[in-house]
Amino acid sequence: MSFLTTLECSAKCGVGPYNPHERQSLCSCGSPLLAQYDLNTLANTWSKEMLLERPDTMWRYREVLPIASGVLPVTLGEGFTPLIRAHRLEEKLGIRTLYVKDESLNPTNSFKARGLSVAVTRARDLGADTLSVPSAGNAANALAAYAAQAGLTAEVFMPSDVKKPFIKECELYGANITLVDGLITDAGRVAAERGRPAGWYDVSTLREPYRIEGKKTMAYELAEQLNWTLPDWIVYPTGGGTGIIGMWKAFDELEQLGWITSNQRRPRLVSVQAAGCAPIVRAFESGEDRAGTWVNPHTVADGLRVPAAIGDFLILQALRDSRGLAIAIPDDQMVAAMREFGQLEGISASPEGGATLCAVRTLLAQEIVSPTDVVVLFNTGGALKYLELID
Repeated sequence: MSFLTTLECSAKCGVGPYNPHERQSLCSCGSPLLAQYDLNTLANTWSKEMLLERPDTMWRYREVLPIASGVLPVTLGEGFTPLIRAHRLEEKLGIRTLYVKDESLNPTNSFKARGLSVAVTRARDLGADTLSVPSAGNAANALAAYAAQAGLTAEVFMPSDVKKPFIKECELYGANITLVDGLITDAGRVAAERGRPAGWYDVSTLREPYRIEGKKTMAYELAEQLNWTLPDWIVYPTGGGTGIIGMWKAFDELEQLGWITSNQRRPRLVSVQAAGCAPIVRAFESGEDRAGTWVNPHTVADGLRVPAAIGDFLILQALRDSRGLAIAIPDDQMVAAMREFGQLEGISASPEGGATLCAVRTLLAQEIVSPTDVVVLFNTGGALKYLELID
């Protein structure tokens, strides 16, 4: 039995719902589709106490993931990453409670493992044999690994200036690699041109409905690890923004399940981008509902070099609904923060993760974040693929 019921347009355009048991991409209006579950039944039959006997992976929440009971997921043990209390950073920053949700300890060293585990599971169950993705690096690595475990073919498309460790890891898992001159948007265009006529299953960010379902489990874990309380702030590095959209979706599901209450204030979300590529920050500050395209994007944080996000309106909506904000960080500050994470807390942080530490420091200085607030920083990947930055 699966509790997945329909796929619905995220823009609520009136078209649909869509059948989740057939291959789906975007709504006919061009907006992402979001998975819906029978939460009324689950609220009466599934309790958070039932999690205590389950394995420490994100699949402990399989009732709100798109998989039928008895079906084995394509998994490498992703999820349930540690929530680390950063005591020395608390002292340095002058804040009472600071946590780091360390996604670098996922398979393939990043949070991308969550989304690709679910996407590859669904692709397999829908009969796909070749999967494709445009990527700045981490998503390519994750797709390559999960496709290999599922016995499927992975076609990955990356910018030609991608860092060498990302290329080598894709080779390790046997993926077919195409390097494209330009940005991730150019890689996406080439992937679509090749994949569409060949019938490849496209797992691009938000162009299929299931990567976001893996990402949303970060919010389920956070609530469980904090004993079903919620932090005041979540500070999250944002490229395509699937994590922010997914976690905001998850908080709504948790309320409907009765695992958190409606009078619990949801966390305020902070979207962190690079100063050289900050379309969400620009749109948020100008009051726009769409972010548009950032011209000439540049940053050492590959995951933040996303000039246009298909889910931009969903990111901006989540930020505003949560009373959150968006902030841009220069590259040199991100790299310095990678060292701080390592030297003060022993955490291997990517520059994207480093950007979150810079953001909370700035928000404390501006007295937007209070020293008594509970803050969670998301380190979305490890430093090992970025070691050249700390030479």
